[in-house]
Amino acid sequence: MIKPTAELSRRIGYEFQDPALLELALTHRSCGKRNNERLEFLGDSIVNFVIADALYARFPQAREGQLSRLRARLVKGETLAEIARELNLGDYLRLGSGELKSGGYRRDSILADATEAVMGAIYLDSDLECCRGFILRWFRERLDELDLNETLKDAKTRLQEHLQARRLALPQYDLVGVEGEAHSQTFHIRCHVEGLGQATEGVGSSRRQAEQEAARQALAALQQESAS
Repeated sequence: MIKPTAELSRRIGYEFQDPALLELALTHRSCGKRNNERLEFLGDSIVNFVIADALYARFPQAREGQLSRLRARLVKGETLAEIARELNLGDYLRLGSGELKSGGYRRDSILADATEAVMGAIYLDSDLECCRGFILRWFRERLDELDLNETLKDAKTRLQEHLQARRLALPQYDLVGVEGEAHSQTFHIRCHVEGLGQATEGVGSSRRQAEQEAARQALAALQQESAS
């Protein structure tokens, strides 16, 4: 059963003057001609601009190529789908019967498109500065993790590539527990890796952050074993 969009508005922290915009942003093309594709187009342009502007200000010494790579790392389907999951967008999507039966509400591409469409809807309902605030809030942790002096690949990506290069199984991330109130939660994630005697554990204010920390520890342990 699809949850009411008013509940999502409260979760996002934005009350729409025109709630129909949010409903449209959550409507997949499998539902018919009136869908979120135009809002997705708009949101895609806005998020690329806002992130480009943030990177330009954050890294004054970075070259154009470096800024482009940083933006590509941040504004990609996987990241947008992660944001959708953090907001539980999948619970509010309007899908056609075929997509509903095939689990479309879990598919990265559909979730990513919906995230961009919601950004476009907020922009049309308010203005660019308001929309910028939400985008920067959703990307804050990801922006804070960037460092030009380090690899542009995050810990989960580096761990996966390390294992693939050695033809080992991909890591498994399990949620161990969540503590705290909804607005201030702490996530505990356990990372199981073939070749390590025991799992590593990461803690963070989001599931993603905890997974990254667990992956960092696993990669460090593997590299230490290789060096010994």
